[in-house]
Amino acid sequence: MLPGARARIVYPVHPADLAIPLRRPPRRVAMVSVHTSPLDLPGTGDAGGMNVYIAEVSRRLAQRGTEVEVFTRATSGGQPATVELAEGVLVHNVTAGPFEGLPKEDLPGQLCAMTAGVLRREAARREGWYDLIHSHYWLSGQVGWLAKERWAVPLVHTMHTMGRVKNRDLAPGDRPEPELRIIGEQQVVDAADRLVANTQAERNDLVSLYDADPDLVDVVLPGVDLDAFHGRDRASARAALGYGPDDLVVLFVGRIQPLKAPDVLVRAAAELARLDPGLGARLRLVFCGGPSGSGTEHPTALADLAAELGVPATFHAATDRARLRRQYAAADVVAVPSHSESFGLVALEAQACGTPVLAADVGGLPTAVADGRSGLLVADHDPGTWAGALGTLLRDDELRGRLAAGARGHAESLSWDRTVDGLLDSYAGALAAPRDAWQDAG
Repeated sequence: MLPGARARIVYPVHPADLAIPLRRPPRRVAMVSVHTSPLDLPGTGDAGGMNVYIAEVSRRLAQRGTEVEVFTRATSGGQPATVELAEGVLVHNVTAGPFEGLPKEDLPGQLCAMTAGVLRREAARREGWYDLIHSHYWLSGQVGWLAKERWAVPLVHTMHTMGRVKNRDLAPGDRPEPELRIIGEQQVVDAADRLVANTQAERNDLVSLYDADPDLVDVVLPGVDLDAFHGRDRASARAALGYGPDDLVVLFVGRIQPLKAPDVLVRAAAELARLDPGLGARLRLVFCGGPSGSGTEHPTALADLAAELGVPATFHAATDRARLRRQYAAADVVAVPSHSESFGLVALEAQACGTPVLAADVGGLPTAVADGRSGLLVADHDPGTWAGALGTLLRDDELRGRLAAGARGHAESLSWDRTVDGLLDSYAGALAAPRDAWQDAG
């Protein structure tokens, strides 16, 4: 056997003891989300698709009979220790470091305090309170790894984003992810009993970049709330937002940072206006979200760029789902030009509202968007390429109508209930065959 290979220890067990008892759903799951809370509003700071994911799957797990307790870092002294997100879902705000002004990059120094808070909470419960841990993002995986050892329960981990992937697809001028993160991610991959990937592309990256065991990586597609996101009142949404009948609205939703490439959209709009002044005069760029990550270093950079290039752009802060749905429904196109995207919930929410999507052909976006049926994928991040793709969509009413008609149908194939089905299967696999049954050989 090769040095460092894992040998599986097989114990003699009667077949009747295997399948049914071990395939039951967990009674109670500890979700760990250190750097962002499912209670936070997505679209600014560190809050994004991961917040939506945790909140949505937690609610639905509880509806299926699996209680969920989410552990996140407290960011305000006024926060209650525990908040009920929904029936059967509790969010515990753990004190770990200063409340305000602590960027995500400094959180590794607070992982001991975070872990202590999580372990202290469990110690107040009866033994065996949690059946399983599901951690999200590498910081949470570090906490989950230690809790797994202490509680003797399986650890399921979802990366959401990966440092090696972000560095491979780094936006021009953006900061690379530090080696500390890469090492931490590798440790979590090695420790987890199961890994949940959002798409097949993410699974491939886990295997090729982190040497994850392919048999331990489950692909579970995220979903969308089809009741919350719909486009039934498009005309009234446009009227409420002040759009005229000839306006061509291109919407960007998300955190304003180089990784999300909003600058590509501004430059593309400027190029489109240069090539086709008539079309450019009708174009309205709308951004919904706030500065995040390295984007906080120059929070007005995008607005400054738009002013410099003469591109009319409107900026809105992150908002609640009802107002966000209205923005989606009112837009002619939603643009997702990201350099790297684990999945792209924004694209799916837009399609649920019947709005076609123009997205970069990266990461999970080819899964989130059905190219040619619910939107179009763009091969690179050159503003000229994006100007051409925008022009194709905005000039052709028939094409936009056909893509809009296919958008809702594609979104309906990806629901949160389906996501929870997949998670419960992954949990069952972790409970039935914990990685503790593997030992280093040699």
